[in-house]
Amino acid sequence: SQQIQFADDMQEFTKFPTKTGRRSLSRSISQSSTDSYSSAASYTDSSDDEVSPREKQQTNSKGSSNFCVKNIKQAEFGRREIEIAEQDMSALISLRKRAQGEKPLAGAKIVGCTHITAQTAVLLETLCALGAQCRWAACNIYSTQNEVAAALAEAGVSVFAWKGESEDDFWWCIDRCVSVDGWQPNMILDDGGDLTHWVYKKYPSVFKKIRGIVEESVTGVHRLYQLSKAGKLCVPAMNVNDSVTKQKFDNLYCCRESILDGLKRTTDVMFGGKQVVVCGYGEVGKGCCAALKALGAIVYVTEIDPICALQACMDGFRVVKLSEVIRQVDVVITCTGNKNVVTREHLDRMKNSCIVCNMGHSNTEIDVTSLRTPELTWERVRSQVDHVIWPDGKRVVLLAEGRLLNLSCSTVPTFVLSITATTQALALIELYNAPEGRYKQDVYLLPKKMDEYVASLHLPAFDAHLTELSDDQAKYLGLNKNGPFKPNYY
Repeated sequence: SQQIQFADDMQEFTKFPTKTGRRSLSRSISQSSTDSYSSAASYTDSSDDEVSPREKQQTNSKGSSNFCVKNIKQAEFGRREIEIAEQDMSALISLRKRAQGEKPLAGAKIVGCTHITAQTAVLLETLCALGAQCRWAACNIYSTQNEVAAALAEAGVSVFAWKGESEDDFWWCIDRCVSVDGWQPNMILDDGGDLTHWVYKKYPSVFKKIRGIVEESVTGVHRLYQLSKAGKLCVPAMNVNDSVTKQKFDNLYCCRESILDGLKRTTDVMFGGKQVVVCGYGEVGKGCCAALKALGAIVYVTEIDPICALQACMDGFRVVKLSEVIRQVDVVITCTGNKNVVTREHLDRMKNSCIVCNMGHSNTEIDVTSLRTPELTWERVRSQVDHVIWPDGKRVVLLAEGRLLNLSCSTVPTFVLSITATTQALALIELYNAPEGRYKQDVYLLPKKMDEYVASLHLPAFDAHLTELSDDQAKYLGLNKNGPFKPNYY
């Protein structure tokens, strides 16, 4: 069947057996890039109605049925969610107002595959306001807010997504976005690379005519570089994941605010005086450590990179090997983006009721597979919380089965998502309007000037006032007084 046909070049992604046996391509990738932006903010239960949305005939108030969502009747409720998100995404709204006249995306036909939440909806409606036509699918089978999808469908966006899709539904939705009579996409906005891969494999003629791809996740960017290396990338692509406005904000500040939220909602743990080990001191690890330290936890850090290790020491954290502290710690948090950071041997040595969770990009950091053995008992305590019980009665508390804690168990601050979404919108505008030949068939980072523009759009929210260089000062520093102020490698 279609969804297995690219398993050959995706071998490494398909080696994670899960409870439901081996899931094929989309879910194995989902474990990383498409981990669920939890439905903590979604009040619709996927089990409330057993009829598949694919079986239902639904139309919006204008008589259009060019969408497939759980229940179009929830549109009004979804609209309220989007309006609430808009309050904290003022930069996107101001971009919308500034560029609405000139419509920089007029003629753009964007096919997108991202988490479908109220925050993404604000991005989507901004793209439409700037002149684009959009067709959208979800990059994750659990993360869609059904009421938001309904509101988008009511507003006339062709959206194909609902919470709790099956494997087959997932690819069907992506396919419905791409293969339409009389409509051919010329831009791709992707999160995780599934959509790009599908178009590349199944619609090579469409792929060749794409003017640009914008990708925001680690996994998706990795797959783009693989295509590029193999000489198969015939369109320019923008790597938003590594742009300053994503790395230094989404990864650091977002985790600083959402790590405690995810842990509190699932375990009600008290952090004062608790011993916690954070594996990895990159941007995500730095955010997690800062939040835990502020609540009075005793924080240890593990690190392979001497520079990050030295930063951790300077910030007042003990840098240790995991095996040195595993017997005494109360919480273990992984933030490395690597695999097998917490092994079965570590899990065997943990003390009773130790909490184990992951904030890194994929669910390979904790060796969860090694816990699915007959001698251990799994007990589902509440949503996203499992107690794994050893024969002697010791239990380890595993959160979200080792998947992304903040996206699976809580929500992510809207303001930070506004920064990432504005970056994505500008990357689309840049690629779509670039003169012939500015971008070759390769993967690019966003120009620094645009990172700085995104940051400046968010300053009014804090009533922050920038100082301007005098001509003399600008000359002294060898800078243009309007920027870019950072070198390209920053």
